[in-house]
Order: sequence, then C-alpha cells, then structure tokens
Amino acid sequence: MATMARVLLAALVALLVVVGPCHARPAPQLTASLAAQGQGTVDGITAIYNFGDSLSDTGNLLREGAAGMLQHTTALPYGSAIGGATGRCSDGHLMIDFLARDLGLPLLSPYLDKGADFTHGVNFAVAGATALDAAALARRGVAVPHTNSSLGVQLQWFKDHMSATTKSPQEIRDKLARSLVMVGEIGGNDYNYAFTANRPAPGGERSFYNIGRMVTGVVEAMVLVPEVVRSITSTARELLDMGATRVVIPGNFPLGCVPSYLAAVDERDPAAYDGNGCLAALNLFAQMHNVLLQQGIRELRAAYPDATIAYADYFYAYVQMLRDAGKMGFDGGSLTAACCGAGGGAYNFDMERMCGAAGATVCARLEERISWDGVHLTQRAYGVMTDLLYHRGFASPAPVHFPRTT
Repeated sequence: MATMARVLLAALVALLVVVGPCHARPAPQLTASLAAQGQGTVDGITAIYNFGDSLSDTGNLLREGAAGMLQHTTALPYGSAIGGATGRCSDGHLMIDFLARDLGLPLLSPYLDKGADFTHGVNFAVAGATALDAAALARRGVAVPHTNSSLGVQLQWFKDHMSATTKSPQEIRDKLARSLVMVGEIGGNDYNYAFTANRPAPGGERSFYNIGRMVTGVVEAMVLVPEVVRSITSTARELLDMGATRVVIPGNFPLGCVPSYLAAVDERDPAAYDGNGCLAALNLFAQMHNVLLQQGIRELRAAYPDATIAYADYFYAYVQMLRDAGKMGFDGGSLTAACCGAGGGAYNFDMERMCGAAGATVCARLEERISWDGVHLTQRAYGVMTDLLYHRGFASPAPVHFPRTT
C-alpha cells in the first residue's frame, strides 16, 4: 500500500505541474544588519500598519475572547519571556515587534485596544484569522473556529481608523507615504482548518479511511489556494490605491517542517522526508501557495511601478534557519519538536493538550528551540527570522534600507 505521504505527494505534484514551476530560491546576497539605535526614523518610516493572524497578533484575539485551542495563548506560559501574556502566540516577541524595534518605532498596539496610542501605526492582525471570510469558507465546507475577523474585516478596520484620524483622502495618502504596510502572513489558517477537519482518526493511522481523510483535506485546501491568494492581492491593491508606497506581502511557512503537521501525519516512511526532516508533500503544498502569490505580486508591481512591493520569503528564511541551526545556537536534535506541549515523542505535540493545557510542560532551554508550541515559533526564532528577512535579503526588493554598520 502506498504511504499517505506518497499519495499526497502525487496529488500535489500533479497540480503544481498545472500551476507552474516551483524553482528553488537562489541564496540571497547578504547585506549589513543594523537595528535602529538613534533617534528619528529609519528610511523615512514613521508608522507600520499590519494585517495578519497569530504570527503577528499582539492582542486583538485576547480582546475578542480567545476560545478553543487558542484559549491558552492569553495566559502563561505564553509571554513568559516578556513578563506575562499579551495575546502574542509565543513565549515573547514576534517578528512584527522586532521589525518595529529595528525601525526605531514603538511596538504596535492591537486595534481593539481603544486606549492605545496609534501615532506610529496599528496592528489589525487577529490570531486564528483567515484570508477568506467565514461565509466563503463555509461554502467550501470549512468551518472557522476562532474568529470572524478575516482579512476583509481587518481592511475595514483600517479604513475606519483612517476615516477617524484623517480629514481627507490626500491626508491618508500623505500618511501612507511614510508608512510600511504588512499584508500578512495570512491564509495559513484557511488551509489549517481544511486540513484539521480531515485529520487522521486516532487508532487507525494506516487505514484506507485515514488515507482518504488526508487526501480529502489536501484537495479541499488546494481548491482554496487561488481564492486565498486573490484575497491577499486584492487587499494589497486597495491599500495601494489608498496611497501605500511600501508594502510587504509574506509567503507561507514550510508546513512540512511544522511540528503540528508532522505529528498529524506521523509518516513512518523515511522517503517522505527531505534533508531537513520535513514532509516533502506538505512543503510542496506551501510552495504552491507561494508560487501563485508571487505571480500575483508581479502583477501588482506592473500595475503600481512607483511602489515597492516586497515578497517576504518566510519559506526559505525558515529553511535557512533549519540549515544553519547549529551555527545559530539552536538544538539540532529538536528542530521539529515543540518546546511547550504535552505530546511527547518526536514532535511533543498533541492538539488536544496544547501548550498551556493541563499536563503541558516547557522545555528547559527554550532559547535553543525553534518551535514554541508546535504551531508558532519562539521569540528567539522570530528574532532570527526578522534578521534573515529584513537584513539579509529574504524580503525582496528590500522594503526598508537600513543604514550600514561602520
């Protein structure tokens, strides 16, 4: 019997042939790295406006009321590295926090914190958010369990905020001309929910039934990809029409390297894994999203030649982090294991007992770990990702030009 991974791989390869070639990303040229240290702005950026999901939410879901598997993200041990839980899905800071710091700006406050100072930007991201709205996903048989604050809702929040804080469209354009706009990462949850609804049933991992469930999940997720990408690029187009001049659109992580996915598939065939210990089939799926997204970004660049529209390559930045893990001080034996969890085994992940649940424990040296809870990264890994993206060429063209060190 073919393994689940081989079945999935065959389906993904077939679709990728139709979508277009997925070429390996060339190694980026290294550039000088410098966190903003003086007063004033970096490269004229005075504000950040961020849209996304749990990779960049700094407290919106906390204020909406987290439930389900995300309910534990609003209490310790989340936030343990920064003095307590803030709604960030990590032990500490996220990429958006490190980027704000590097730009010499305050950390972004969540939009739903109505008492916050939004002078230097707003964070509209909500953990669990999707690129498509709940109604669109429901038509595809995919339920949204955590929040209805999809990308479209976040865009409306942005418009409401601008209407309340400016007096004219020209004032909005002037403000956006000095801002960095982050459209994502988002879309991963659309796929997560499709996969989760069809995850293998316990106790029959090699049955035809479970193989069928996995294939169904992949097919449902693949059908969503063009719509998800269209939602992201349409949102970017609206923001560009309003006056955005520097936009960053991130791609998807290599899903086959994420402990939650590795644990769900639990494939025993060594041939299903690449040299980094990641599931090749799931990484192909992530690349399908990324290929289509980059095609959409090229179209945006052609339509808005005066704007800088950067693709942030989360996929290959993550892969680079895995490849250089030893040099970066990560534990090479735990690259695909959650630091905080109760699952044990190779991945330390159990969806029914995630980080923060009864019985979950935190690893002893989390600064040596990449995965925090099996889904999200540690503060240390997010810091490394930020450096790779914005100082070492994995976001291209460079959305911000940092001054060189002497």
